[in-house]
Amino acid sequence: MSRADALLPDRHPTADFFVCDVFDALPKDDLGSMEHPMFSLSTRPDRRILQYSHNGVEITVTPSVRGLATIHDKDILIFCISQLMAALNAGRAVSQVLHLKAHDLLVVSNRETSGDGYKRLREAFERLAGTRITTNIATGEVETISGFGLIENWEIVRRSRGGRMISVRVKLSDWLYRAVLAKSVLTLHKDYFRLRKPLERRVYELARKHCGRQPEWRISVETLLKKSGSASPRRVFRKMIRDMIAADHLPDYEMTEEPGDIICFSRRGQVIEVTDRPKLSPEILEQARAVAPGWDVYALEADWLVYWAASGRPVFKNAGKAFLGYVTKRIAG
Repeated sequence: MSRADALLPDRHPTADFFVCDVFDALPKDDLGSMEHPMFSLSTRPDRRILQYSHNGVEITVTPSVRGLATIHDKDILIFCISQLMAALNAGRAVSQVLHLKAHDLLVVSNRETSGDGYKRLREAFERLAGTRITTNIATGEVETISGFGLIENWEIVRRSRGGRMISVRVKLSDWLYRAVLAKSVLTLHKDYFRLRKPLERRVYELARKHCGRQPEWRISVETLLKKSGSASPRRVFRKMIRDMIAADHLPDYEMTEEPGDIICFSRRGQVIEVTDRPKLSPEILEQARAVAPGWDVYALEADWLVYWAASGRPVFKNAGKAFLGYVTKRIAG
């Protein structure tokens, strides 16, 4: 089975899109929930209280009677973050309150637009609003230590004659809105929405977060289990990870198992030693952000390193200048 066949089908490959801003916005995810587990990986109602503690970060996730918000429910937040970031990068005013078209949300997140699709979307809104989080994670350099919902509230503004939601009003939590304003987000591969299994999505998030500025990332199975939020025993979790390695269909990244119960993630097609590669300063990355507003500078850096390696690994007199030149040509082409 090919990588493409292992993914969910692209349900809307030739959709006639009328609102370009909605569909051109690259999917983006907030760094806080990429780094730490806040969503259930269960496909059944999950009413556990989740407790997580790692390197000084404390998180408690409390469900509503509907259960915990799931990793698939997070599609709604990714859609909201993406629209806000597209507006910010275009210089438009943004608000904590968004007005969304339900059909657009379903299409962008590769969901079915059937009656059942709308029903599941409503249930996702209910779980997101009902799930409460207490954490000390800082967003936008502000440490939140009180409880909040993933979304503060939502309401159906318009319905069809058959009762389906047409437009929805959503108010994001202060915590998530601060993350967007601080641009504490990363771009996801468009095939993220085609990953079938909750664990695949969660592992991709972790790889995307940690491989952003390096060609490889290694993590023990024990820590990966902890950071994933999986409720599976280590033995079962290790088997699921080995199945993912065999399937080899994560967007952007390859996974390999190494001695010592270590999993290594590497960018596809990239074999660059950390000690080899040209170094870019934080100031250069800030300049790249100004040159390419709306682009993920870490993804640009990673692509530039691949280009550098394919060009014979030349020695630069000024690596920063070379990188900025690459970025300028990339966004122009």
